[in-house]
Amino acid sequence: MSYAPQPPVAGQPPLRPDEERTWALLAHLGGILFGFIPALVIWLVFKGRGQFLEDQAKEALNFQITLIFAYIAASILTAITFGIASPLLFLVWIASIVFGILAAVAVNKGQWYRYPVTIRLVK
Repeated sequence: MSYAPQPPVAGQPPLRPDEERTWALLAHLGGILFGFIPALVIWLVFKGRGQFLEDQAKEALNFQITLIFAYIAASILTAITFGIASPLLFLVWIASIVFGILAAVAVNKGQWYRYPVTIRLVK
């Protein structure tokens, strides 16, 4: 039995602007519920299919990574101060919700959003 050679798989077509906005919205809002996983998956799956989506998925991923560092720092401070610094954990959580919603609103309008005080590890 012989097999005919398969033609090479063509690259995925670029996303339409409305599709880019939708996926960017999900990258930002997904972080509120699931941490860095949605932004990472969206960035990896749709890399190269739209500049806006790729930028916003990386921005959401960087923010979620920064939040992980903030949670670790707040947890260490809470342990060192025997619970006195525990409100910091709540403040980090509130900041993640507020900035995630602000980002989602901006990208839904097609605006490029930058989180404040974010460590940009993924370039």
